[in-house]
Amino acid sequence: MRSGSGRSPLRVLIVDDTRLARQELRTLLADVPGVECIGEADDVPAAVAAIAKLQPDLVLLDIQMPSGTGFDVLDALDRAPLVVFTTAYDHYAVRAFDANALDYLVKPVVPERLAAAIARAQDRRPGTEPPVGEPRGLLGANDQVFLRDGEQCWFVALHEISRIVVDGNYARVWFRGEDALLARSLSALEARLDPSLFFRANRNTLVNLRMVKNIDLAVGDGYDLTLKDGSVVEVSRRQARELRERLAL
Repeated sequence: MRSGSGRSPLRVLIVDDTRLARQELRTLLADVPGVECIGEADDVPAAVAAIAKLQPDLVLLDIQMPSGTGFDVLDALDRAPLVVFTTAYDHYAVRAFDANALDYLVKPVVPERLAAAIARAQDRRPGTEPPVGEPRGLLGANDQVFLRDGEQCWFVALHEISRIVVDGNYARVWFRGEDALLARSLSALEARLDPSLFFRANRNTLVNLRMVKNIDLAVGDGYDLTLKDGSVVEVSRRQARELRERLAL
């Protein structure tokens, strides 16, 4: 289905282990303007593969499936698309994702609620997307990632992350006044992030340059960066020159 606004339709992938549930969502989507259903998946491995291949704008994602959960799907992705959960477990979806997911829909899905979720996804979709099949490269400021730390889960846009700090063999990500411990090294995360957004301030810290509020001279020809969340990050002498070049006119 084509969008009347001239913008390309929102490309939606349906993930649910029940054929009738997938068919119901397809039928409901057919009545929503500006939407194209690009495929279906019925379990966790198929969903991960379909997301990687099709690069949907939005995934309608079931939570409980015999092969795993919607959480497992998101855990397997480097880049999280917009996600609306479709679930029969109202309390589970609300507790885990009310503040972070784009939306959640309780089965049986109400057409008006689906239409509202689609409208929200259309508003949140980035203005430009690379064609399907082309590499997306580094994660940019508007890309959304799924973070999971124990029982807590978040959807976070990269521009919301203030800093990423080494924590033992892991990395701690700070965002929106919260933090999550990821089982990834700082170097592995740095390799996936746009260097125009994230800067290696010192051996242990990546900082979001858009979050810098003040820059002050420090002892040893380095700098102290005060971020918008009030935290202070030290820029080593070795990295100070690169920072000056990065921020120069």
